[in-house]
Amino acid sequence: MATSQGAKGEPVLVLGWQRKRCHPRRLSPKTSRLRASLLFLSPALLALAIFSVWPMIRALYLSFTEYNIIRPPRWTGLDNYRQMIADSQLHNAVVNTLVYAAVGTVGVVVMSMGLAAILNTKFPLRSLVRTAVFLPYITSLSIVAIAWSFLLNPEIGLLSHWLNEVGFGTGQGVLRSPQLAMPAVIAVGIWKNLGFYTVIYLAGLQSIPRELYEAASVDGAGPIRRFFKLTVPLLNNQTLLVAVMATITNVQVFDQVYVMTQGGPFFKTDTIVNLIYRSGFTKLDFGYASAISWLLVAILGVLAAVQMIYFRRRAVRY
Repeated sequence: MATSQGAKGEPVLVLGWQRKRCHPRRLSPKTSRLRASLLFLSPALLALAIFSVWPMIRALYLSFTEYNIIRPPRWTGLDNYRQMIADSQLHNAVVNTLVYAAVGTVGVVVMSMGLAAILNTKFPLRSLVRTAVFLPYITSLSIVAIAWSFLLNPEIGLLSHWLNEVGFGTGQGVLRSPQLAMPAVIAVGIWKNLGFYTVIYLAGLQSIPRELYEAASVDGAGPIRRFFKLTVPLLNNQTLLVAVMATITNVQVFDQVYVMTQGGPFFKTDTIVNLIYRSGFTKLDFGYASAISWLLVAILGVLAAVQMIYFRRRAVRY
């Protein structure tokens, strides 16, 4: 504390803290941008927490319980996970899912990259072809599966009739054949999502400097060599994105399998999500279904991590 003289010369008591002026604290530009970003993202983050994070936490708890909706959850520890080890249907579903994911991901990467290279060149009706390629992606997967089920029907299906004419059909139908059902389902999945991944590759192709192709042409590289030695390596960033997205989509396949085959014939197309649905909503064993769902999360995490490590080492900057 200190004293000072007022207007009339009278002593005035002045507190020490009154001498200090309060300056507003200035935030750094980085902190300001961070706060603004969080403010704009908060509605989406709140929705994500309510509809994604909390259900996952709840499913993790239920995976350690016996729960059938009618009675409250009863804690059983690791019983559901022990049951998974001995469940032959789960083993079959995991193998089918990995086969679908591997073949479907490789197929869509190769086909979408090749199709993007074709659509990146100039030819008549190119815009119409691009629209036709992308159109299946915006169509409901259930509708697509129903349409293909009719096309492959051995009695009324036009595609099934054509396959019979060229000797590739079967009397029981493609979707009822243990050998052909899975390839047919994978083909429908690739056809459905091909347009979306083609657009991603098209964007990548159009961002590659033309000078690189001109230099390769001057050095004597032909179209095929330029594609494999120049285009494919420069599209590694897009390939990472397409591979991760396709893997996540394929591992979670359910709609088309349920509509086209319902996991048959003889469980040849049964997948993990199909088994989760059957365990939860048919058998009302939600504890076991939750345990399988967390196995699915683990598989997705491992596959995504492996792909990201592989492709990030080959990331391209130009």
